[in-house]
Amino acid sequence: MIKNLKKNPPLVICLSFIVLIFTGAFLLNTKMASVSGENIGFVNALFTSTSASCVTGLVLVNTSEYWTAFGKFIIASLIQIGGLGTMVFLSLIPMLFHKRIGIVERRILKEQVSHDATKGIIKLVIYIIKFSLGVEFVGAILLALRFIPQYGFIKGTLFSLFHSVSAFCNAGFDLTGNSLMNYQSDGLITLTISSLIIIGGLGYTVFLEIYRHRNFKNLSLHSKAAISISLILLIIGTLGFFLLEHNQISMNNLDLKGKILTSYFMSASSRTAGFNSLDLSKIQEGSVIITIFLMFIGASPASTGGGIKTTTFGVLLFSTISVLRGDEEAEIFHKTIPYDALVKSLCIFFLASGLVIISSLGLMIIEDGRFLYLDILYEIVSAFGTVGVSRGITSNLSYPSKIILIILMYIGRVGAATLGIGILNKKTKKHTKYSHGKIIVG
Repeated sequence: MIKNLKKNPPLVICLSFIVLIFTGAFLLNTKMASVSGENIGFVNALFTSTSASCVTGLVLVNTSEYWTAFGKFIIASLIQIGGLGTMVFLSLIPMLFHKRIGIVERRILKEQVSHDATKGIIKLVIYIIKFSLGVEFVGAILLALRFIPQYGFIKGTLFSLFHSVSAFCNAGFDLTGNSLMNYQSDGLITLTISSLIIIGGLGYTVFLEIYRHRNFKNLSLHSKAAISISLILLIIGTLGFFLLEHNQISMNNLDLKGKILTSYFMSASSRTAGFNSLDLSKIQEGSVIITIFLMFIGASPASTGGGIKTTTFGVLLFSTISVLRGDEEAEIFHKTIPYDALVKSLCIFFLASGLVIISSLGLMIIEDGRFLYLDILYEIVSAFGTVGVSRGITSNLSYPSKIILIILMYIGRVGAATLGIGILNKKTKKHTKYSHGKIIVG
């Protein structure tokens, strides 16, 4: 059994997240985790643990008020482990004891960090850990400039560390009680948190290439696509939020600077993180649609975020453009898009779309019309994209609906394709080739 499991890295990754989630759930369901001294209930603890481990941010209770210091520490630990990746975190143990990491473990690490070879994987993992902790440390220092004067040295330092980890890992958990709505016009908080979100969402390999080459032209096709699509989505989201909300009740208390900062922050956060600086119950339906679109796409591969990924969207977008132009092959940045990348992108898109549609209809049936479909769709995509924003319905959902969201958060973090390959992986691959057939489409 274990021998066969080692031959299936995707399944190992999927199971490792399950172990992490259930461990967190048992710890959060203890009396020492809640301020009231009462158990939150296993399903609610499982929901919170999944949300933290899968760096989502959907919550059933106020994180600041409900959990004790122990509970908050468990949540922060789950966020950090889930953000880095379970196998990346576990690889720290043999490294600390100067033990050799075997070929099987290297293959699993290669799968988790989306690397193309086992060669150099340990150096990459060390870089990922150092890079992550370094960025979080810098982020915490910047946040401390605001939080320490506000909360005092100890509490302000802990707040800074927690929010830096939560932002970089794209988790969206907060200790302020109402996310970042009190800091709408605060450039330091807004820009620091959004920068951490963007850095965490771009992916480790992108920044490694930026560090090595220092020139956009010399970057790989993957990095160029990830950066370009992320920038396009950031601009579209910022303009969309500003145009739809600047004259509405959601922003009527802000000056022009505050409206621009808030629009930018909501665009950055909506794709992966789950922090919000607007009252989501008051935003326009158009803004809800924009958020759903951004959440569905999500972050980039080998990052701390979820969604179908920017590069998946980019492959589909540029392939569509190539077809419309009449090109023989799909291309991006004067490079041909590999056939297997296109097929995998289509697979991911249809799996994700099917999950979202079926789950949202399922919740409508379970909740029996208690909520608007748009609010349920918002919740579903937020869970699948591991974003964590909500229109205020999370805590009012029934247990069956919470379990559906738990499953979606889990699939969103490990990846629908990774889970499918892990479960359906065959020992022998089919090599039969058939003659080409003709089919009319469009």
